[in-house]
Amino acid sequence: MTVDVVIPVYNAPLLTRRCIDSVVKHLGSSISKIFIQDDASNPETCNMLDSLVYPRLHVFHAPENQGYGKSVNDAVARSDADLVLVLNSDTEVFDDFLSVLCSAFVADPKLAVISPAENDFPCTKADRYMRQAGGYIVTYRFRGYAFLVRRAVFNTMGGFDAQFGRGYYEDTDFGRRLEQQGWRMGVHPDVAIRHETGVSFGRGQAYHDLVRKNRALYYSRYPLARQNILVVSGSFNPADLPVSLANTFEQVMRQGGRLHWLTPVLLPHLSCLQMRNSVISFAMILKMMLRGWSREDKRINAVWILPGVSVGLRAFLIVWVRIRQLKVNKWGTVAL
Repeated sequence: MTVDVVIPVYNAPLLTRRCIDSVVKHLGSSISKIFIQDDASNPETCNMLDSLVYPRLHVFHAPENQGYGKSVNDAVARSDADLVLVLNSDTEVFDDFLSVLCSAFVADPKLAVISPAENDFPCTKADRYMRQAGGYIVTYRFRGYAFLVRRAVFNTMGGFDAQFGRGYYEDTDFGRRLEQQGWRMGVHPDVAIRHETGVSFGRGQAYHDLVRKNRALYYSRYPLARQNILVVSGSFNPADLPVSLANTFEQVMRQGGRLHWLTPVLLPHLSCLQMRNSVISFAMILKMMLRGWSREDKRINAVWILPGVSVGLRAFLIVWVRIRQLKVNKWGTVAL
């Protein structure tokens, strides 16, 4: 499989140079071309890009700021490789991980996109998730900080939606569309990159306004992605769940929602990155009920109660359910 690299750039010349240097150093022997899409950066960044003399490096300067999604779309359109590795300019590569990621595509023909893990993804967390053919972990919520994608699929899907403007949530939207078309997405925990965040746009008011606007657009398209379900149970193994209940869990996550499962002991395996698991306690129930107080999309909006919850914890949970006026589903012998 041939691989091209795409790096959309907007300012941040030092981090951008670090990213490009790391790609040349560690991936140079595994890639065909590097496409730098400069999104009308400041003169310092433009001059730095124009001074680079790496072979196979192609720099394009947009006459006006187009936004992250349009920049990636334009750069991918110039590629003729089988796969395209898209990297944020605030990432850094530490080794040649392409053979690992490419092997996942060979092992799973329905895998459309795969990302290396970020630097804060610990091995202990990775060990809790089920691995798919090729060694990746399933995700239903795509994040575009760094990803290897089948170019033909990206183009057929129309790439990123330009309605998201300068950036944020165009990657999550693309992932929703991939899942709806039957493609799979994954994160490979055996390879990692460094990723800074918020470098180009900063964290000022303009950033918050942009995120808020695009978040509203995303959830207007996919309202079921707002689901944050708190599941409380006795000792369970996900493999032992009734098929209908397991399918219900999976459907929530496939729609972009999340499951937060509280159990007496940690579950041995979780199916995808949208399933979280913690040990049940009064403190944990309180923490989950107060979660996302300032962000509606992060709040628990339904509680599912399975058998095996102690009387005391159940009573404490019921109080919070009524205070928050949450939807409740129950299975087995549990009753409110």
